[in-house]
Amino acid sequence: MIDLGKINKLKVLRKVDFGVYLEGDEFDSILLPGRYVPENCEVDDEIDVFIYFDSDDRIIATTETPHAQVGDIACLKVVAVNSIGTFLDWGLSKDLLVPFSEQNKKMKEGESYVVKIFVDEKTNRIAATSKLEKFLSDKLPEDYEIGQEVDLLICDKSDIGFKAVIDEFWLGIIYRNEVYETLKIGQKIKGYIKKIRDDGKIDLTLYKSGYGRITDLTEKILDELKKNGGFIKVTDKSSPEVIHKLFGASKKSYKKAIGALYKKRIVGLEKDGVRLL
Repeated sequence: MIDLGKINKLKVLRKVDFGVYLEGDEFDSILLPGRYVPENCEVDDEIDVFIYFDSDDRIIATTETPHAQVGDIACLKVVAVNSIGTFLDWGLSKDLLVPFSEQNKKMKEGESYVVKIFVDEKTNRIAATSKLEKFLSDKLPEDYEIGQEVDLLICDKSDIGFKAVIDEFWLGIIYRNEVYETLKIGQKIKGYIKKIRDDGKIDLTLYKSGYGRITDLTEKILDELKKNGGFIKVTDKSSPEVIHKLFGASKKSYKKAIGALYKKRIVGLEKDGVRLL
């Protein structure tokens, strides 16, 4: 069976002046145009090809490698908008369509968006959608634990924070007031499960808890830095009393938290204090 929108290994059936025809199962045979045919290609050779539809909606093969395949979630750039929808550059000669009905918000030419690539069951055509919630769950399976490290893809932002795809299958949120670094749509980053709410939805954090990692104390330090224009006159030489009065923590805990922020390049250490970078 041919996997539409994916790389398939197909056998050469016959050679013609304008390319070769490949074994196509339910599609009978599929043309690989001459410009993509490998040198010294012969009948019965097997070739890795990507299968999709050309500009005339004919099934076709290419040895070009797209930026993403069906089933993938990727950040792709808009190259055109017309009455049909928005078109994304996915590395092939024919751009990838995002119908207007598959857009959470109107896409703009030149901007990049995180989309899921799928095969439309009604038309059997390859398309993309920014409505990730149609394919991803916002409820984690039971084998995930609080504090577990996960792979995140930043996919959208709102007034309260950033939506992120978790391990390519789930959706979670990172609250804006807990982000102390610049995040961009399409950015891949490590994160951690912070909380699974009563409704099953997932809160995320970019920072671990524990020794040498960002903790609740680091959030207090960062809040204090923001209140004071990005600089506080507190160092690891300051008295335990001063540190406890400001942060309600021991000097030892403060040093660990500052060390974690420094390693993350969130703060810089100066002679007479700490500065937010």
